[in-house]
Amino acid sequence: MKKYLAEMVGTMVLVLMGCGSAIFNGGCGTPAQVLMVAVAFGLSVVAMAYTIGGISGCHINPAITLGCMLSGRMKTSEGLMYMVFQVVGALIGSTILWLLTSNIDMAYATTTGANACAAGVSLTGGFLAELVFTFVFVLVVLGATDSKVGAGNFAGLAIGLSLVLVHIVCIPITGTSVNPARSIAPALFEGGAALSQLWIFIVAPLVGAALSAVVWKLLENRGK
Repeated sequence: MKKYLAEMVGTMVLVLMGCGSAIFNGGCGTPAQVLMVAVAFGLSVVAMAYTIGGISGCHINPAITLGCMLSGRMKTSEGLMYMVFQVVGALIGSTILWLLTSNIDMAYATTTGANACAAGVSLTGGFLAELVFTFVFVLVVLGATDSKVGAGNFAGLAIGLSLVLVHIVCIPITGTSVNPARSIAPALFEGGAALSQLWIFIVAPLVGAALSAVVWKLLENRGK
């Protein structure tokens, strides 16, 4: 049970800090804001990796959990429980942000940090972006955490920095999800386009994660 609670807390922190950075600093309208939000998400992952990594592995993302399941690192039943608690943690994080924005008199560019395709980006374009960038991110996770060829104690740092990189490129396209739990919770509070497009931010990251598991197995076998 400790592993599941750790995943819940870790995902809560990711949403609270990552989405919170967009909410309380005016969204992602300028390059400086994009970089700030990207770093906030990356630092959240680094912080949680060195806090709960020894307990649950610090997935805090259903896409990463799926990648671990498909690459044979965890049982399906355990992985599904991880996903449930990750979504619950994200809901807690979004609820805290909603309470804050409801009780602080400030002007916000966004009140939830929800994902949606940017103006001029088609649903197909948004889907492809989320698939590709999740593939890259989860591939880094699988490689950095491999027991034989991984980055060891530096894995958390490598993963956090790769998430920063992904956000820098993808925020202007979709706001960057690469994490179904991170998208589900804010969309429930946001409604509108965020809710109608939510399927993109669930399906595309999971497909990208599945592809990364396949590619990593090929790379892993080639290495052996």
